This record gives sequence, C-alpha cells and structure tokens, in this order.
Amino acid sequence: MLTVHYRADDIDFGDSRPGVKNILGGAASFAVVGARLVAGSAHAQSVSWIVDVGSDFPPETLAAIQSWGTDCVIREDHSRLTTRAWNGYHPNEKRGGLKPPFSEQQKTRLTRAIDFKYLTPKLRLEPDMLSDTQVWSRTFHMVCSPSRCISIVNDILQRREDLHKAGQAPSTDHSSTRPIFVWEPVPDLCTPEEQEKFFAANRVVDMVSPNHLELGMMFDQAGWAEESKEGQQLVRRILDSGIGPNGNGCLVIRAGKEGSYAFSRAQKLWLPAYHQPGTSGATAVLDPTGAGNSFLGALAQGMVTAGREPFNVIESTLSPSQSWQRFLDGSGDRRTLPMALICATVAAGFVVEQIGVPQVSMAGNGKEMWNQSEFTERVRLYTQRLLRALEESPQRHLLTN
Repeated sequence: MLTVHYRADDIDFGDSRPGVKNILGGAASFAVVGARLVAGSAHAQSVSWIVDVGSDFPPETLAAIQSWGTDCVIREDHSRLTTRAWNGYHPNEKRGGLKPPFSEQQKTRLTRAIDFKYLTPKLRLEPDMLSDTQVWSRTFHMVCSPSRCISIVNDILQRREDLHKAGQAPSTDHSSTRPIFVWEPVPDLCTPEEQEKFFAANRVVDMVSPNHLELGMMFDQAGWAEESKEGQQLVRRILDSGIGPNGNGCLVIRAGKEGSYAFSRAQKLWLPAYHQPGTSGATAVLDPTGAGNSFLGALAQGMVTAGREPFNVIESTLSPSQSWQRFLDGSGDRRTLPMALICATVAAGFVVEQIGVPQVSMAGNGKEMWNQSEFTERVRLYTQRLLRALEESPQRHLLTN
C-alpha cells in the first residue's frame, strides 16, 4: 500500500519537441502507477493514496485515476487550485563532464534531470492525515528530506503503537510486524551539507534510493559509477554507516538507462533497464519523467507480492539458474527483494514509453493491458533475457559476500 499525493504537470522539452500541459504526473501518480502495475487488478485496492481535487481538476484526469481501481481517497476543496508544477528539460550533454568543486549552477544540473518549480501552492501530506487503515500499510514510499523522513517514520510507528495499546490494531498477521519504508531522497537536498542527515535517515528506513546523479552530487562527485573506485568506496561508506534499524537494509541506486544497482552488506544485484537499444540504436524510450518514482512504487508493492502471479513467473523462468538460486538463498529474510526489483524494472519500462502515465485497458480475453501489453508477460520476457545473461556472466549481475 502506498500513501501519497497527486500533482498535475506542465512539461517544457526545450527545442527538442513541443511542450505539453495538464499531464497526470508528479512523484505520487507515477509511484502509484508502478505499484498498481505490480498489484494487478486483483489487488488494486491494496494501493492506497490521497488525491486533493481543486476547482480546476480535469475530469479526464479523474476518470484516468478511477480506471486504475486503487484505494484512492478523493479530497475536494473548490476554494483552491489543484497542485500543479512545471518541468523544463535540458539537453543531456549539459550535465556531463563536470568535476568538483561545483558551482551552484553545476550543482543544479547534476542534481536534477530537469528544472522544476511549483505553479500553485504545494499541499503536504502529514502522517496524521492518514486513516487508521492506511497507517497499517505494509509498505510506505516517501519522497522527502532526511529530516522529514525520520519524522514520518517515527510518527507512523507511534500511531501504530498507540492503536495497539487502544486495542484497535487489525487482526492481520502483519499488524505486529514493522512496515517496510522505502525512501526516495528529494533531489534538492542531495548536497554535501545534508550528508550526516542522509546517514541518519538511512538508519530508520529499510531501503534508500537516490539516482546516480543525486548520489554523486551529495558526495561532491560528478555522478556515481559502479565500476569506479570512488563509486565502490561510496557504497561501502553508506553500508558501513547502516541502513535500517538493524543495519541490514538496502541501497538501491537508480542509474537511468543502465538500470539499477542494489547493495546490502552481504550482496550486490545489477539489473539492466527493461528497454535496451536495438542494433540500429533505436529505443522505445520517449520520456523518462517519473520512471524512478514508478520504479520505487513498484518496488514497495513488490515487497508484499510473494505468492502472486508476477513472482510465480519470475521463479518459474529463473529456476534453471543455479547462480540465481544461490543468490536468493543468500538473501535471508529479504528473499523477496530481488524479485521485487525485477518487477520494479519492468514497471519503469512501461512509464518511459509515453509522456505521462501508461494507459490501462482490458483485452477481449479479460486480461488487463497497459500500453497494449500485459505486465506479467513483460516480466516473463525480461526474466528470460536475465536468465541468458546469468548463464553467460553471472558475476556481472550477482555478488554474495
């Protein structure tokens, strides 16, 4: 379950293509789409979020949100405008070749793939706005500062404890289990000045996931690269500092077209991006906006997906790989994480194929389709490619200490 907010976006692509307005966007919407892709129609109600509807809320957007079938709490306030933001893209080459120390302008280029500003006042979701049902979510995805991350985690855990003491805890097994917190650091505060707060926030969450540019920016590096000595030392420093209350959490670095890298103290997993350039160099990627948010929404949902169809497909497809089986065995009580990361990779692949969120529809056979493709079928295709890669070079993808 996710608990997040909606935002409408205007996007300016510079000289590359005409801009667009009123796009269903924002971290919340993309994270929910990622979670919803993994949940499938049968478990759509397990994805919970809050949508604040202003006087200018587009009816077609509301229809699109309702078509997902999620547990969406609509809060109407016609005395205000819907939260809206502007995104302005720069050519990719403007972010390359920078070396520390950075000017303020260079920091902005490294930290963001886009320029960003709110066009209307931002509404912030506070933990006390969550219903008692939402507080018992098994997973939470947060996009915020380190200080706010710590506050949110503490407030949610305190509310759960208070409900327990009042005899108002649900009878489900997971009510006595700590939820999984997935933290996405807000890009603006991925700065050297925030390092100690970053380390502190890592210790209260289960997974922390900056992208490769944001991580580099935080440590005065021109991005992060797995193959570099500096990149490896940085990962070790973060892991040594501790992620999660027991120090056994996970650092997930989203690396754009390179895919993602997941590190714990015991293991490393590299998963390539879903879309890879063809022999001609052509790719299905149209707009990367929101892919990282969808990746993490899908990851959060994937952590509670064991026993469902996407995981069954992954397990069946990768069962011939002894390397994969050994890796899962070494994952301990986080055996679901590698499979959740595969689901997240596939979900992000849907998001980059168009401007805005992917479109859902029903096929004649009753199967749910996104962008005219079935999610679990893409999971099968991706894991088949991964199986071949593991057979050829398992050490490139998997490492257990």
